[in-house]
Amino acid sequence: MSLIFTLISFIVAISILVAIHEYGHYIVAKKLGVKILRFSIGFGKPLWKKCFGKDQTEFVIAALPLGGYVKMLDKRETDVAADEEHREFTSQSVWTRIAIVAAGPAFNFLFAIFAYWMMFVVGVSGIKPVIGDIDENGLAYQSGLVSGYEIVSVNGNKTPIWDVAVKNIIPAVVDRAKATLELKDENGNVVIRTLDFSLSNGEIKVEKLFQQLGFKPWRPVIEPVVGLVVENSPAANAGFKTGDKILKVNNVSTPDWVDVVEIVSGKPSEILQVTILREGKQKTIQVIPEKIERNGKIVGRVGLGHKTGSSYPDEMRVTHGYDLFESAPRALSRTWDFSVLTLKMIARIFTGEISIKNLSGPVSIAQYAGYSASAGLARFLDFLAIVSISLGILNLLPIPILDGGHLMYYLVEIVRKKPVSEETQEYATRIGIILLFTLMSVALYNDLIRVFG
Repeated sequence: MSLIFTLISFIVAISILVAIHEYGHYIVAKKLGVKILRFSIGFGKPLWKKCFGKDQTEFVIAALPLGGYVKMLDKRETDVAADEEHREFTSQSVWTRIAIVAAGPAFNFLFAIFAYWMMFVVGVSGIKPVIGDIDENGLAYQSGLVSGYEIVSVNGNKTPIWDVAVKNIIPAVVDRAKATLELKDENGNVVIRTLDFSLSNGEIKVEKLFQQLGFKPWRPVIEPVVGLVVENSPAANAGFKTGDKILKVNNVSTPDWVDVVEIVSGKPSEILQVTILREGKQKTIQVIPEKIERNGKIVGRVGLGHKTGSSYPDEMRVTHGYDLFESAPRALSRTWDFSVLTLKMIARIFTGEISIKNLSGPVSIAQYAGYSASAGLARFLDFLAIVSISLGILNLLPIPILDGGHLMYYLVEIVRKKPVSEETQEYATRIGIILLFTLMSVALYNDLIRVFG
């Protein structure tokens, strides 16, 4: 059911965003007098088709929902009657063609503003950004951050929940700039600390943000009580049972389930002496973790799961939102900020400053679609806005076959006073297909690595 829900969420999200993008092309072309032959959501075999209007435009929902298109009257593809030549796409002025092509990405940005506005009005539930464990060799420790501090603002922007704090820290990481944090201690005293990312060296890995920051978000302690024993696992063979409380591993106290995981992960194929409490009596069990590969590293696993029950206290839970009018400028600002950040990240990926592993493909997008949809309307709107902005920016890249490639042709046409030849466009299209296929292959490879590790 989880997989089905994820797939449905992904299809719904992509269909909405594709429809918005293609509607931009459609409505502007129609308003400017170009004849529309077909409006399709998806590719391949039509699942539903109906004709509307005096032009009998076909509206289609097709089998493959990973895209869509608007087919206009075009003499390069079909014969055009003399009385309809004025409605043919290539006969339009270059400025008209620019408006039609640019309308798709523009509608993606407009939709993102609307989605963020709705998100702020509905309100996003989250956890207060309180700092947890700190790495003594990390940037946070060097900058004077202390476990238990709450991040009140970043560079003057209020940060009521972790989502907002992270979104305000990432630009400083990408720019290798400073992030000034206003922090509040447990007694309510306010202190200022600065994270200087210009001091960090090497490749920027946004997907490992907290590793680069040198701290973890605070979380409640997970009691080390066994809630699951995987069949035929080292733990099952060693005699573990649900309800066992793990007190020590190799004489090291384990007050938190994470302590157990860290020790086991670091000891693949090594004998572990595990002290447990069962029915009021202590007992020692010997187990050897099996070797598995996770994120490119060999780690140990015994096949235990913890008992659920730990949760954040009510005072840590916050709903972040604004009223109808205040939400509008904040939605516009959020869309602008994320667009700029996306462009910077793309540029730094090409220069090698940011890991190419940050690229995500359809699998990661589908997973987050399912997660965000299950987390409520506000989270799903946030997801839609992020993907809509990404779709708009991707389509504006000057790659032939994308909207940005066509806009590049039209800019050349304005300068040269004549269109780019069909032969040149055909050659460039082949290059564009190779570039796009390569980009999609890398993104899909990253997805598979994340999923199967």
